[in-house]
Amino acid sequence: MQPTSPTPSPIIAILGPTAVGKTSIAIRLAKELNAEIVNYDSVQLYQYLNIGSAKPTPQELAEVPHHLIDILEPDEPNDVARYIRLALLTIRRIRNKGKNVVLVGGTNMYLYSLLNGLTQCPGQNAAIRHTLKLIGLHYGNKSLHEYLQKIDPVSARRIHENDLTRLMRAIEVFAQSGIPLSSWHKTQTTTGLATLYPVLKIGLMRPIPELYERINTRVHEMMAAGFLNEVQGLLQKGYAPTLNALQTLGYRHIIQHLQGEYGLTECIEYMKRDHRHYARRQLIWMRADAGISWFNAGELSSQKAIWPYIHTRSGS
Repeated sequence: MQPTSPTPSPIIAILGPTAVGKTSIAIRLAKELNAEIVNYDSVQLYQYLNIGSAKPTPQELAEVPHHLIDILEPDEPNDVARYIRLALLTIRRIRNKGKNVVLVGGTNMYLYSLLNGLTQCPGQNAAIRHTLKLIGLHYGNKSLHEYLQKIDPVSARRIHENDLTRLMRAIEVFAQSGIPLSSWHKTQTTTGLATLYPVLKIGLMRPIPELYERINTRVHEMMAAGFLNEVQGLLQKGYAPTLNALQTLGYRHIIQHLQGEYGLTECIEYMKRDHRHYARRQLIWMRADAGISWFNAGELSSQKAIWPYIHTRSGS
């Protein structure tokens, strides 16, 4: 019999940099709260992208119900608006069953938009995107990032120069409206989850040297688990290496290796480096949110019961 909380708990959002240990804590917390887990990691939405996305294992998925994992084909179009529609519907169904919800993932923009509402900024423009892709192809993504720094330095600090999809989106919005994407984000025009339910945001952190070591270890574990074979299998299925899903962190590194841009040893080192950079950008984003209650992930994991500890420390 699953334990239940004495009163309906708020929706719990677990945040933290990559490799900090969000999955295991989310599962333990879900068990304690009679909750189901809703994913907000954009890569885990896709089928077949398992190892590189650090998707929960089949054993972990079996421990508590998980939602919004493996719901898209790698070549299926997706955006934050579609995710929010699916997430809100899923959360309402879970709450209507009298169960609680734990949100966990690594795509902070998805979570931010889900909680606060989606900005109704200009949509996609095929002509602008085509031009930007050509610029990136001929002059490199760095040229696009340098331009973004001039028109929207706030977004430029959040978006890595190798993240072509988000780079193009930020420039595309400015090109159509003359308003930086970061300014659009300050004015939400759709209902956010936080206006429908109480939400408690739990931030997980570890000392930076420990976090970076965990990231390095995770990359080696990914390779040992068959990450190279996973990417080769995706390409053999006919999925184009230029798909947005395959240009994400880790997947693009393996593809570049398979295309002969650098050797496997270099590929692994680049993955470690860029995962560390990604963790740093995630932390910059999260530290700007005063509504997050922060906990040491190692200390929280050692607690016999996580929810009472969080409840007491966060004042929820």
